Amino acid sequence: MYCWCWTSWILCCTTIIEGNVDVGKDVTIKELQELYHAVLLTYGAEEDKVFNIPGENLNNVISGRRFVGWYNGVPADSNLNINLDVEEAVILGQGNVAIDIARILLTPVDKLKNTDITSFALERLSRSKVRKVSLIGRRGPLHAAFTIAELREILKLDGCKTYWRADDFINVREVVSTLARPRKRLTELMLKYLEEMSSDTKAATKELHPIFLRSPVQFLGTDRVHSVKLSINKLQGDDIHQQVAVSTGLFEEIPCGLAFRSIGYKSVAVESSLPFDAKLGRIINSGGKVQDKLYAAGWIATGPMGVILSTMTNAFQVGALINKELLITGNKPGSVGLSRILDQRGRRVTTYNDWKKIDAVECERGEKLGKPREKIVDTNEMLEIASR
Repeated sequence: MYCWCWTSWILCCTTIIEGNVDVGKDVTIKELQELYHAVLLTYGAEEDKVFNIPGENLNNVISGRRFVGWYNGVPADSNLNINLDVEEAVILGQGNVAIDIARILLTPVDKLKNTDITSFALERLSRSKVRKVSLIGRRGPLHAAFTIAELREILKLDGCKTYWRADDFINVREVVSTLARPRKRLTELMLKYLEEMSSDTKAATKELHPIFLRSPVQFLGTDRVHSVKLSINKLQGDDIHQQVAVSTGLFEEIPCGLAFRSIGYKSVAVESSLPFDAKLGRIINSGGKVQDKLYAAGWIATGPMGVILSTMTNAFQVGALINKELLITGNKPGSVGLSRILDQRGRRVTTYNDWKKIDAVECERGEKLGKPREKIVDTNEMLEIASR
């Protein structure tokens, strides 16, 4: 729901959505605990991790999270200042977000026209001059964080050829048989395309360059980034699953007019009263329990790690804990009390029916353009539609 930033799910007997509410500002967690028998915080990780290296503030060094929000219609990211009038881009990170950024940059615009990408992003991408994208990771192919589905999709893009570095795969084939099935299948796919690279004669106007064992140490440029200086790494450790990347003391420089930082997210504390571990980026909890009748699940509880399946597993575990501990000894004000507080504070609350109005308008606008929907990125316009 891109109209509203969900800051907590409030458990009650009937599902009632109170949208456009900023927990920690419009209503406090303590007030929610007084209104409900249990409160579950699941607001995820909404800020970026940063490198803290020289040149990171140069123009066209872009947050991967904000770029994804830009083409997906997140209101706060609709004004992203990005220059696509460049030929070479680097993406620092090798997770699914990083590979999705590469896919958007390398996909023919005609293929994007029928998706729900924002019209302003589509228009900018139609004029993009980006033809080469380097996808850079600090460790080796055995530690790539993207999934096989994401990799397979980008490897099959029309008009795009992938260039692997053979040196990145030294000794990799020898350990494939020892890998767990998901990692084995992913590694086999990379090796397959590496072997077929020299015989691939398809016409291509764009290039994807997956690069391993490199870490950025500096973005170079005067006003705008023009290259990135990379440390050449080696892997250290006997256990291939736990190996760490260490610098060899050698460096490489890759030219780029555009650089994306996509190395993960971090959570924030919506209230100073929350017990929060800033280093790990999570609410301090024990198996999902923060304190009496207050729980947390997902990345805000575990830190930004894992994929959807692991997050779902965590959610089920915390749900079972709440079900076990929930003790209802009397009625509480619930949504009626919450509405009263928000009314007193002049907060415009939105409901599921309001969301359906917005959804209908987006779908109607999208149909006229041959798209699933045309996303609205102005929050005030959303609220106006919701009030009709």
